[in-house]
Amino acid sequence: MQTISGPFEIEFLSIPAGKVCIGTDKGGWVHASERPRHEVVLPGFLIMKNPLSTADAARIMGENIPDVDLPLDLIDSEIIAELCRRVAIEADGEPRPPSQAEWQRAQDVAGLNLPCDMTEVLADYPSANHRGAPLDGRPRIDNENSVTIGQRVAYSCHPKKADVVMRCVSPIDRPLTNVVFRMSISPQRTGPAVTVPEHGDFTASIRSELLWIFLIGIIPSFTIPLLRGFSEYALDGWVNLLFGGLCIGFVSGAFWRPRRPTFYQDGDGNIITRPRSSPNKTLDE
Repeated sequence: MQTISGPFEIEFLSIPAGKVCIGTDKGGWVHASERPRHEVVLPGFLIMKNPLSTADAARIMGENIPDVDLPLDLIDSEIIAELCRRVAIEADGEPRPPSQAEWQRAQDVAGLNLPCDMTEVLADYPSANHRGAPLDGRPRIDNENSVTIGQRVAYSCHPKKADVVMRCVSPIDRPLTNVVFRMSISPQRTGPAVTVPEHGDFTASIRSELLWIFLIGIIPSFTIPLLRGFSEYALDGWVNLLFGGLCIGFVSGAFWRPRRPTFYQDGDGNIITRPRSSPNKTLDE
């Protein structure tokens, strides 16, 4: 992967234009916050392989370089904005923390370093799911409200296992130990973004749920006693069997339901869906 020396001698990885899938198409309710799965088409951009360090910040701010170079933690939104503002004067593009799609694309293509027990903040505001997410890789910042205004989507590394990273939410309105950020320089997007539809087909979801509760819960609940020779109980205890079938069918929905379709843009920029075709990896043409 090509490395470029950017403003203030900061080294950036040059990530080529391409596609990446965000989220999951698993149907269980426990995966609802990661749906719907959608394909993001990204332009080429630059991103730091490592989080911004104290030496990087010193060069940007025109201060003395520290003897020990460590990841720059104890940051907040004002510190991030000021560092990005200074880099923007000499950068060809928009310096900022990466969006979730940019971070995932860079991780898949080049691999990013995040020290153990560190949390890296991104540019996106938190959201309940991926409904309304932009499909061009820009940060999701149109969902700001009184609850999320002081928070950002983040990635946190396991305290001891460098290869275990999970997505989370981190406060950004106050300095916190071991909370860092890396800078990306991405082309400025203009105009409204094409996004994942805000709402799904509620009626179709209800019909599907009733069908699977009936097939997984109610039918087996009555069939099992009949097959075992307890036909009288199937008649006398039908209320218990019905209630048990409803419970089984309902609980099963937490862990399994058919996979959901993936949203993507066709050649004309229209939002369409297609069945699951590949794992959550980079989808280069």
